[in-house]
Amino acid sequence: MASQAITPELRQWIVQQAADGRGAQQVLESMQASGWSEDVAIAAMEDSLQAHLQAQGMPIPVPVPEPMPEGAGSVLDAGDRKVQVITSMREPRVLVFADLASPEECQALIELARPRLARSLTVAVDDGSEKQHEDRTSSGMFFTRGETELVRRLEERMARLLSWPVQNGEGLQVLQYLPGAQYKPHHDYFDPAELGTPTLVARGGQRVATLILYLNEPQCGGATVFPEARLDVLPKPGHAGFFSYDRPHACTRSLHGGAPVIEGEKWIATKWLREREYI
Repeated sequence: MASQAITPELRQWIVQQAADGRGAQQVLESMQASGWSEDVAIAAMEDSLQAHLQAQGMPIPVPVPEPMPEGAGSVLDAGDRKVQVITSMREPRVLVFADLASPEECQALIELARPRLARSLTVAVDDGSEKQHEDRTSSGMFFTRGETELVRRLEERMARLLSWPVQNGEGLQVLQYLPGAQYKPHHDYFDPAELGTPTLVARGGQRVATLILYLNEPQCGGATVFPEARLDVLPKPGHAGFFSYDRPHACTRSLHGGAPVIEGEKWIATKWLREREYI
């Protein structure tokens, strides 16, 4: 019924269905069975749930990279190479890829980064600047986008794999963790409640996903941990961990950290993805 109004009662019913755990497809089918056209039913669902989220003070979800659309197989096209998906978790959205980079590329990136390492910084939430923090004890550096042929090749491969434009990503950050170094559990998005967030999101919107490329394997320790999901991703050269977060809120269950390195050293390259072009 394209002319039927979306009433407050209908909105309340849709919100209650979602609260009761009914999926979007099930709610859509129920509305269609009651005479609603598909287009009107979808519009009513989107309108009702967004209004509900806003009333609850919950950020509205935004599009995020999705490397494995519905029906995709476990081998994905990254342009100049095929990449195998070896782990896929829905909530939180976490994937682990095998052989995103070759051993030679991993070692070359380490050697390019090594002379430029400095104590890693974190974003200061009060003003958007970068400062040292006791929770992060690695050393690191940033490449600008496309800075070298190797960096450009890796960025294009990541963009193809994730179906997310190269320009919507921050520069590649390479980090070194020596024994004892770690990054305690944290979120990668910028907290909307903090004073520095408007400055940070002005450069490309919120962060919506993270890809961690493992460049080597320490003798012991150094996993990427997701405490709420009880998931540990173990570092292996050339493999990569990916996770997305469709809003800057803990409901995404994207809390993660770098466990302490116990023996050896760990090298990773991190790519943060933004909503739009990062400038």
